[in-house]
Amino acid sequence: MGRVKTIARRSFLIGSAAIAGGVAFGTYLYKREGTNPLLADLEPGQAAITPYVIIDANGVTLITPRADVGQGAWSMQAYLIAEELDIDPATATLSPGPASAIYYNGVVGAEAMPIAATSDSLLARTGRGAADVMGKLMGLHITGGSTTVPDMYDRLRMAGAVARETLIKAAMNQTGLPRDQLSTENGCIVLPDGLKLEYIDLAAAAAEIEPVQDVTLRDPAEWRYLGKPFKRTDMVAKSTGTQKYGIDMQMEGMVIATTRTNPAIGGGLIGFDAETARTMRGVQAVLPITGGIAVVADNTWRAFQAAQAVECDWGPSPYIGNSADQFAAVAASFEDDMQDSRFKDEGDVAAALEGAEIIRAEYRIPYLAHAPLEPMSVVVRLTDARLDIWTGTQIPRFVQANMAKLTGLDADNIHVHVLMSGGSFGRRLEDDYIHQAVEIAMQLPDTPIKMVWQREEDFTHDFPRPLAMARAKGSTRDGKVDAFDLSIAAPSVAESSLARLGQPAIGPDVAIVAGAWDQPFNIPNYRVTGYRTPAMVPISSWRSVGASGNGFLHESFVDELCHAAGADPLAERLRLCWHDPSRKVLEAVGEMSDWGSDPGPNRGRGLAFTLAFGVPVAEVVEVTSTDAGIRIDKVFVAADVGRVLDPVNFEAQLQGAVIFGLGHAMNCEITYQNGAAQQENFHVYEGMRLYQTPEIIVRGLENGDRIKGIGEPGVPPAAPALANAIFAATGQRIRELPLSKQIDFV
Repeated sequence: MGRVKTIARRSFLIGSAAIAGGVAFGTYLYKREGTNPLLADLEPGQAAITPYVIIDANGVTLITPRADVGQGAWSMQAYLIAEELDIDPATATLSPGPASAIYYNGVVGAEAMPIAATSDSLLARTGRGAADVMGKLMGLHITGGSTTVPDMYDRLRMAGAVARETLIKAAMNQTGLPRDQLSTENGCIVLPDGLKLEYIDLAAAAAEIEPVQDVTLRDPAEWRYLGKPFKRTDMVAKSTGTQKYGIDMQMEGMVIATTRTNPAIGGGLIGFDAETARTMRGVQAVLPITGGIAVVADNTWRAFQAAQAVECDWGPSPYIGNSADQFAAVAASFEDDMQDSRFKDEGDVAAALEGAEIIRAEYRIPYLAHAPLEPMSVVVRLTDARLDIWTGTQIPRFVQANMAKLTGLDADNIHVHVLMSGGSFGRRLEDDYIHQAVEIAMQLPDTPIKMVWQREEDFTHDFPRPLAMARAKGSTRDGKVDAFDLSIAAPSVAESSLARLGQPAIGPDVAIVAGAWDQPFNIPNYRVTGYRTPAMVPISSWRSVGASGNGFLHESFVDELCHAAGADPLAERLRLCWHDPSRKVLEAVGEMSDWGSDPGPNRGRGLAFTLAFGVPVAEVVEVTSTDAGIRIDKVFVAADVGRVLDPVNFEAQLQGAVIFGLGHAMNCEITYQNGAAQQENFHVYEGMRLYQTPEIIVRGLENGDRIKGIGEPGVPPAAPALANAIFAATGQRIRELPLSKQIDFV
C-alpha cells in the first residue's frame, strides 16, 4: 500500500468538471518513477482533466475507454473504478467515451521496444517511462497488447477513489459531520445514525467543491469485487443473445452497403459493368471506391447479391502472388545485410558449435487470418460539417485522423462512437473498412449508411499474421543444453501497420523475434537473430503478435535439444530458468500434469513455456495416438499475471487462448495464388471443433512484481506443446504448421 499511496500523492492531478446537475471526476497521471525529462517541468493545471466517472441525477456512468472485443475489457475497467467508488457496476451505465488523447495508452508502446519484461534495470525503467511519454504526446488512444489492466489499474482505481472522497466531502459540508464518521456503501454515504445519502443527490454539490486529491486506495484485503469471482457486466446479455454489437446498429432512414475489391491484393480496379446489378430489386446505387465497387441497397442480402453481379476488370497484384514464392522470399532473407536485430547474444555460439555434434532444424509457420465472428461493419453519417462513425474499433483516434484526411473535415468534427465488437484478434486495429464506408458516404451525404462486408470479403482482404521461417542450430554437453542459435525471418508487422496509420517504422521490429529473444533461460551460448523479409502482402498484428508464432519456433527447438541431450524437458527448463516467477509457473504445470509419470500406451505429454507480454505461461498437452489420428485429451495451463483480479475471466481467457492456439496449429493457414487468398470462409479455415476440445485445467499464480494482462499470453505455448506431445506419443517431429499437413486429428 505504501508505494500506491506515494504514487497517488506525488503523481496525480485530480480534477472534476461540473455537468448539468452533476459532476465528472477524473485522474491524470503526469509523472512516474524513472520519468522522462519531457515531463519534468509539468505544473498543476497544464494538463487536461481525464474523465472516468460521471454522476448526475440519472445515475452513475463509468467511462471504460479501452475497447471491448470480447475479452471483457469494459467489465474489468468498470470493476476497477467501482471497487474504489463503492458501487455495484451492474447499477452503472458503461460508456467507452469519445475518441480523445486524454485516454492515451502509456504501456502499449513498451512492447515495441527491446526491453525484456524480466528486466528492472535503469535502462528498462527509462524505456518504459519513455513509452508512457510517447503514448501521451501522441494521444495514443489504442487497445492492444494485453495492456488494458496494466495501463488502467492505478488510473481507474484512483478515479473511483477521488470520486468517492469528493462525494464524502460534499456530505461533510451538507451535514457538518467529520470524515471519520462517514462511510460509503453501494452508491451511498452512510451517516452515523444509519441514514444514507445517495451519490446522485450529492453530485451537484460535489461539482462545486475542489476535488479531494489526497486519497488512499483500499487495501486488497478490503476489496469487495477484485480478486474474487464476479459476474462480468456483459455476461447476461451475451448468454441470452441480447448483446448489441456494431453490426446490430440501426438508424432511421439507414441504407445498407457492401463492397467488393480486387481479390488479388492491391491490384486495383481497371473498370466495371454494373448494368445488371443496378436493375436488381432493392438496389439504390453502384458506386466506385478505391480498388473496387460498392453497392447500396435496402437490405443486406440484396446488397450482397448485387455486388456479386457487378462485372469487374481487376488489375494484377503488385505483391509476390504465390505461397511457394513467398516462402522462397523468406528463405532468401537469411543474409547478413537483411539482419534486423540480435537482441540476444550470450556466450560464444560459434565456439560452442565448433567440433560439437550440431542439431539442426528448420521450421515454418503460415499466414493466419484474424477471422472474427462479427465481420467488418460500420455505420457512417456525413454532413457538410460533421462525420459520425459507429463501429467496434481499437484505434478511435487513428480513425479520427485518417478520416479527417479523407474528408477534409477537421478532426474535431469527426465523432467516433465505439461499440462492442464480436471478436477482433487484432483485426480492429485496422480502419480499411471504415475508409470504404466514408468513401460511400462522400457520394451519398446526409444518408445514414451501414456498410457490412460479406464473409468472403473479410477473409480474402484481411491483413494476416505474417508467415515466418526459423533456422536453428544447437548442441549439448554432458547431458545439458549448451548452445542455442535461432534465426527467424519474417516480414515486419510494424512496417506494414504503421504505414497504413501514416506513421514511420523506426528501428528494428521487435515483433520478428518477440517470444524468442526474451526468454528467461541461462543457456550458456544463446543467440536469437531476426531477419526482415522485404514487404509482401500487407500484414497486421494477430493475437499475441510475434510471440504467437515464435513460441512454436523457440519451444520446438528447446524440446529437440532437451531430447538430444537425454534430459527431461521440464527438468532441463527448470535448470536453465533464472526467473523465479517463471520457475514457479513451470513447477506448477509439472505438478498439475503429474509430469514424469507414465501416461500409458500410445500416449504422450508435451511441454512448452513462453514469456510474452510480461506473463510467463507454461502448458502441458496430453494426447493419445489412435488408428484414426491424434486425440487431444487434456491441457494444463499455469500463468502468472502478478495479481488475478477476476479469477473467472482469467480462467476463461486462458481456456480460450488454448483453444485458439491449438485450433490454428492443427488446421489453419492462409495461402495465396495469383495474389489472392485461397481460403474464403470457415469451411476451409477450420479451427478446433467442439468434439475435439480437451479438458483444460488452469492455475493462476501471483508472484510477479507488476500486474499484467492475460488476453494474449496463453496463445504462444499451445502450438509447441501440442507438437511436442505428438513427438512424445509417436516419435514424429513436426516442424511446420498447420500440423494437419502431416498428421490427422480426431
